Amino acid sequence: MAHRHSALDELDSKSNGAWTDTQTATQTVSSGEPDAYVEGLDYTKEEEAKVVRILDTRLFPWILLTTFVLNMDRTNHSNAISDNLPADLGFTINTVNTGTAIYGVAFSIFCFSGAVMAKIVGPARWIPILMFAWGLVTMAHALIKDKAGYLTVRVFIAITEGGVIPATLIYLGGFYKGTELSTRLGWFWGVQAIASAVSGLMASGLLQLRGRSGLEGWKWLFLVDGIITIVVAVIIWFYLPKNVASTKGGLRGFKSWFTPRQVQIAVTRVIRDDLSKREYEKRVTRADFIDAATDLGLWGHLLLSNVTLTPTNPLGTYLPTVIKSFHFNVFVSNALTAPPYVLQCIFMVIVIRHSDKVRERGFHGAFGSAWQLVGWILLRTMPDKASRGVKYFGAVVVASWPYNHPLNIGWMSENTGSIGKRTVASGAVIFAANIYQVWASQIYQADDAPLFKRGNSINIAFAGFATIMWVVQKYYYRRLNGKNGRAYAALNEEAKAQEDREAEKKGNRSLTFRFTT
Repeated sequence: MAHRHSALDELDSKSNGAWTDTQTATQTVSSGEPDAYVEGLDYTKEEEAKVVRILDTRLFPWILLTTFVLNMDRTNHSNAISDNLPADLGFTINTVNTGTAIYGVAFSIFCFSGAVMAKIVGPARWIPILMFAWGLVTMAHALIKDKAGYLTVRVFIAITEGGVIPATLIYLGGFYKGTELSTRLGWFWGVQAIASAVSGLMASGLLQLRGRSGLEGWKWLFLVDGIITIVVAVIIWFYLPKNVASTKGGLRGFKSWFTPRQVQIAVTRVIRDDLSKREYEKRVTRADFIDAATDLGLWGHLLLSNVTLTPTNPLGTYLPTVIKSFHFNVFVSNALTAPPYVLQCIFMVIVIRHSDKVRERGFHGAFGSAWQLVGWILLRTMPDKASRGVKYFGAVVVASWPYNHPLNIGWMSENTGSIGKRTVASGAVIFAANIYQVWASQIYQADDAPLFKRGNSINIAFAGFATIMWVVQKYYYRRLNGKNGRAYAALNEEAKAQEDREAEKKGNRSLTFRFTT
């Protein structure tokens, strides 16, 4: 965990699991109550654990539901392609690639709007609004008749889906500590993998409705997914609380989730973990944008997102189609996408939980990218005459890699510093995690089908570079820690006291800030 060595460290050592000091109450806007943050609040580890259990059982499952629906709606595009969507609309996969590139640009741009709007409207409101909107657009896929309609709908689906992940990251940051976030982000993206598996199984059935009411099977898939999304959006609107002090009412029940003391614990523990969260609902300023733009470490995380995720785009878009090329029918090929996605969820959560346990990020991320590299090498070097079982095994290896994007986001978040800067960084990293589709969408071309040997050579290069980048980022932070530690030690006592007082204001530029590596 990123932390500061200052007076806060002394507080932690005064007792075994309890905090002791003068009971000084300070207002915090993130809680909604004037006495929620108590600077010297005394509570035990058991009391804190009970608060976290309430969050994990009554809040987090609903967040997982929103991301499940999101990725179910995103995966259905690849399922639809395997059901001859391009041929039905009169174009080739090159037009699909163009649509994917346009989607990536629009999605990335609206990631920033999602982060900013979440601060203005509130993430508890902005998330269901976006869900309802993309549910309508998902259903609109059934109205597509040609290339122009296809590209138009893909733009609107990107606009409506783009802001939900940064809004969710901001929302979760108000409830969980930095050390707790990476594991939960692992589940967040792990559930997305499960959603992809479920989408494949749903597609194997719904695509068989081709011809019913004059609609293609893939149009039935979009209609059903859109209806599910709209229903969930309405439920989420009445369920998500604004903060820990607003858990009574709506679908949440007639009683608050927390006692008044638990509200204080819930807020105080998060702020003690990160003092900048005392102003968690503060809006982003121009200075925050400048601070983020000049942070070399943040640029490293953005590059990591670009490079690491590039090979996942052709795989995610064409996995059912690739499996279909192994001589499975369209219904079986969509069903066979489920096992690797389930395995990916399991492996991802294991790796990220271990990363949290040992508090190490760089090598764990490199392990995930190296796994992906091995998978791409298998697919690229596999003989053309290999049995379909062997080819499917290669696809399973590459598709089940421990997805390390949530690890990158958690790592970036704990090393960012101030809330305003973190808000900008959240939008920027999701932007980077989608803008790569502009070039990644061109890796698999029609003249390289169905084995995509040339495309897989490109994927090997990206996966290899990503593996190296994770290690470089780790040693960059380790070097900064050493440099800052030596500079702090060289200060006299008066200068150290001044640096401690300005630590919150300076964020990760303070000499007292310690980066997670």
